[in-house]
Amino acid sequence: MQFADVVRGRRMVRSFTDRPVDPEVVDRICALAAQVPAAGNTPGLDLVVLEGEQTQRYWNASLTPERRATFPWPGLLIAPVLLIPVSDPDAYVERYSEPDKARSGLGAGQDAWSVPYWYVDSAFSAMVALLAAVDEGLGAVFFGQFDHEPAIKQALGIPADRRPVGTIAIGHAAEQQRASRSAMRPRRSLDELVHRGGW
Repeated sequence: MQFADVVRGRRMVRSFTDRPVDPEVVDRICALAAQVPAAGNTPGLDLVVLEGEQTQRYWNASLTPERRATFPWPGLLIAPVLLIPVSDPDAYVERYSEPDKARSGLGAGQDAWSVPYWYVDSAFSAMVALLAAVDEGLGAVFFGQFDHEPAIKQALGIPADRRPVGTIAIGHAAEQQRASRSAMRPRRSLDELVHRGGW
């Protein structure tokens, strides 16, 4: 696909078939998701991949059986792949303590960062994964972990000092997709959102 077609074809798919995704395809998506910018070339990104039955560990930690009964997106729960970009804030602080970055002051601690680049860089990875899934002919959706983050980290053995930025479900899109209310909101036109030469 042409890049513009991939970008225009990206949709948040919330209903999947149970058809497995070829492990080589998952590897290609991960390889692309790892090829993202990182502030100071900091090695602060990890990718947790759950495939097939492994995904149940995630759902058991984040969605109780009672909540599953009324969950509005049951087709999401059968996605054959879950990909979790995980950031390491301390890696950024350590990197910016090194001589070539120390003048920035960002090595003083996480609070020194007005914009936490560990989230920015992990979000780059998530976006590339979403686009890579489209390029592979698959559907994908990004969603947050919110108050379930501690339980998910514990269930998957993610170190306590690491921060998942969310979860990406990947798989073959079901034919029927129920549109979310958010998806029905109109987008702003380019004339409204592009400010040339300043605001």
